[in-house]
Amino acid sequence: MARILMVVSAADSLEMKDGSRHPTGVWAEELVVAHRTLREAGHTVDLASPGGARPTVDPVSLAAEMAGGQDRADDFRAYIDSIDEELAHPLVLADVDVSGYDAVVLPGGHGPMADLYRDADLGRILADSDRDGRIIAPFCHGPAGLLSAADGDGGFAFAGRRMTVFTNGEELSGGTGEATPWFVETVLRERGAVLDLGPDWSSHVVRDGNLITGQNPQSSEDVAREVIRALSS
Repeated sequence: MARILMVVSAADSLEMKDGSRHPTGVWAEELVVAHRTLREAGHTVDLASPGGARPTVDPVSLAAEMAGGQDRADDFRAYIDSIDEELAHPLVLADVDVSGYDAVVLPGGHGPMADLYRDADLGRILADSDRDGRIIAPFCHGPAGLLSAADGDGGFAFAGRRMTVFTNGEELSGGTGEATPWFVETVLRERGAVLDLGPDWSSHVVRDGNLITGQNPQSSEDVAREVIRALSS
């Protein structure tokens, strides 16, 4: 079975356009569904974060109305509790030797917009992984982490690659709205990504070689399933 590195944000807040702080972290559905699906397929999943800090689960993502009902919210809480020891002691991103992994997965929440998008250690991991053909699978706001990776000339390592991401429309209608400090869709497009966007709030997965991306929380399971298929091919 494969070894998968799941990189999670260490941020617990995001500075908004007006300078206020918005509580954030990793989105519960994305963490739980991807982690559980990959592990149930028999793969090893190691968590890593900047500095080895315990990730914060965005409290909003555990509200019944955001989780898709109280039963799902309770399920997410229970699974998070079941992996508490792993969450308490993630690998230090700077110490990770990615050559020992078969895939790198990045769930979202707004956390990556606060730290992963400019994390040099993540940039190294992603650039090395892309060079080696390793599967890279960010979804929802996770593709913000791709911005950390530079090519040999200092440009965006994923320029010209097809991908999807949490859309500006989704951000405005159900994310942080007009107060959003920057829009991941807009910046990826400006940096040269070729965006393939599906309908807002519907699962949409795009694969371009070793790069697998998902648009939103609804895409979590489909991204994990696509990673599983890619690992078996």
